[in-house]
Amino acid sequence: MLLFQQMQEKIHIIGLMSGTSKDGLDIAYVSFTNNTGVYSFELQQAETISYPLEILNSLNEIETLTARKIFHLDKIIGAFYASAVNNFMQKFNINPKDIEAIASHGQTIFHQPNLGFTTQIGCGSTLAYHTGIKVINDFRTKDILAGGQGAPLVPLGDELLFLDCAEAFLNIGGFTNISYKNKDQNIAFDICPGNIPINLYANKYDMEFDEGGEISRSGELNQNLLNLLNKLEFYSIYGAKSLGTEWLNAEFLPLLDDYSVASSVMRTVVEHEAFQIAKVLNEAGIKSVYITGGGAKNHFLIERIASQYTGEIRIPKEEIIDFKEAIIFGFLGFRYLENNATNCPNATGANREVVSGVLHIPG
Repeated sequence: MLLFQQMQEKIHIIGLMSGTSKDGLDIAYVSFTNNTGVYSFELQQAETISYPLEILNSLNEIETLTARKIFHLDKIIGAFYASAVNNFMQKFNINPKDIEAIASHGQTIFHQPNLGFTTQIGCGSTLAYHTGIKVINDFRTKDILAGGQGAPLVPLGDELLFLDCAEAFLNIGGFTNISYKNKDQNIAFDICPGNIPINLYANKYDMEFDEGGEISRSGELNQNLLNLLNKLEFYSIYGAKSLGTEWLNAEFLPLLDDYSVASSVMRTVVEHEAFQIAKVLNEAGIKSVYITGGGAKNHFLIERIASQYTGEIRIPKEEIIDFKEAIIFGFLGFRYLENNATNCPNATGANREVVSGVLHIPG
């Protein structure tokens, strides 16, 4: 049953996205229109709010926290989201009554689809109660129940909102994922790490991230480490596949521990990521790629991709770089309200389309 009739009028949704790099909460106030199956959107306002240090410290220690503390953190993050959204609406003079729903990705803390689960915290009921707006969250679980990876979900938005921009869409966030169409089938998967390991080593220079890739640029390439990274088993897997922090901590980061010069590690990780990204693009015969996410601002990484990729790199305007995923999760909320599928089985490996998400009513 539809929660509203499909109409050509604009439906206003707030999309919330917080990625695995934990660099903040992206808030996007977006208007969506469905004109007989042709979707369009307008980004009205957007802002990124940094996590308070207390929350960030807890997230960085998540694997050591007790279940009781994780459940408490779920409520704390839900309340933080609510406060951020309320402040956002007040700042931009947005009437909560104009908002059809908040579509919240939540903060991923565990992602192990091979074991049948994924976990995003940021309590939807808390968010709905404190904003007075209905909330849709938990977009990944039902795809996993249908045999999928629960990721990536962004390809549906790439196809229906951004298809004219390029042949393929690359998002370099905490991890790097790609989506494109091949003979009318949606292909999408995680390629390799993205910002997380680079940010981790930038911290050694008391920087949150490597601005423009300048530290990485100054480092010396370590060929031995590069060879080890490129031989990781994940890169020999084909088809739907996704990465999580569990894999990063168990398989990737330990390879870096034997090398003490942070700039050299960063330089080598950039080269590794550029090689894996270009390899995927070239093997798929992709002629143009649209790059978003924080990594799109790492000029050195983009240069290294361009040096190995035979096609055209397209970088959108900054608001799309920063907020594309928040826009698309808003779109998934819009699709949920229409009772339309929110996953791409060819991308996630699910055995069927599903309307994923959980609805929270504020009253």
